Amino acid sequence: MAELDLASLAGAYRRDGFVAVEGLLDGEAIQALNADAVAIARGDHGPVIGAAPAAGRSDSAIMNDILAIHFPHKASPLMRAAMAHPALVSVLTALIGPNVKAMQTMMFVKRAGMAGQAWHQDEFFIPTRDRSLCGAWIALDDAVIENGCLWMQPGSQAPGVIWPMKPHSDPRFDASQEAYGHPYPRESGVPVELKAGGVAFFNGYVLHRSLKNLAPSGFRRALVIHYCSAETLLPWSIGLGPGQGRVDFRDIEMIAGEDPYEAKGRVDLITPFVRAEDPARAAETMRQVREATALRTGLT
Repeated sequence: MAELDLASLAGAYRRDGFVAVEGLLDGEAIQALNADAVAIARGDHGPVIGAAPAAGRSDSAIMNDILAIHFPHKASPLMRAAMAHPALVSVLTALIGPNVKAMQTMMFVKRAGMAGQAWHQDEFFIPTRDRSLCGAWIALDDAVIENGCLWMQPGSQAPGVIWPMKPHSDPRFDASQEAYGHPYPRESGVPVELKAGGVAFFNGYVLHRSLKNLAPSGFRRALVIHYCSAETLLPWSIGLGPGQGRVDFRDIEMIAGEDPYEAKGRVDLITPFVRAEDPARAAETMRQVREATALRTGLT
């Protein structure tokens, strides 16, 4: 891979709210990550909520039933190592700063025919104090318009507004709510097509979505990792009920530089889980996740 012009990438990121970089991970790394996702789903990495042995089933058959694997880095050393891949770190430190931490990984499995996700902003879900949230969307298959690649609203991060969310009835998208009230036409935006191994980096305030996978077969898999500056407090209340918010989420991984809050220590709060496409199985998985989180936090 040619040497990156990190200054130009940082400038484009500040202007547009996102940049796309091809070829950051090689084919061997991508193949290993896809195989490791199957291993997690089979339970080969130990007990993971929603995972189950599947003797006799092909890898494709197993993944065909899955919407996503949440926090795979909690189960897999390979997924954990991917968070701090040197090629990612070189870009992240240019976009965020020298001190970078990560708080979340998600492996999205988007089979043919699966719906996308409507316009949203990641800072709506993962708040930072300094607007430094950055998602790294690693394409594990070629991501094109036909199979449901990302779409971005260039510059939508600039106002610094977290737009409200509401339900929608658009069959192109899953049950997640949609951002509204913003000045951008609903059917505008630009597609971010990537070859497997390419990575889209996007600001937590930028509006983005994906459309339905209309390919006749196959997957549009992606590993998404969320990062922010180590300097920011992270008042993320994931896994807690109403009124149980945190001042600073400390189940983190340091990716680069120093942690100014190191004296606070770390916690092992979040449990990995496999979320099935079947609504009943997904609901049962989420019940088990809430129960496991309550036990870890002592909020039973």
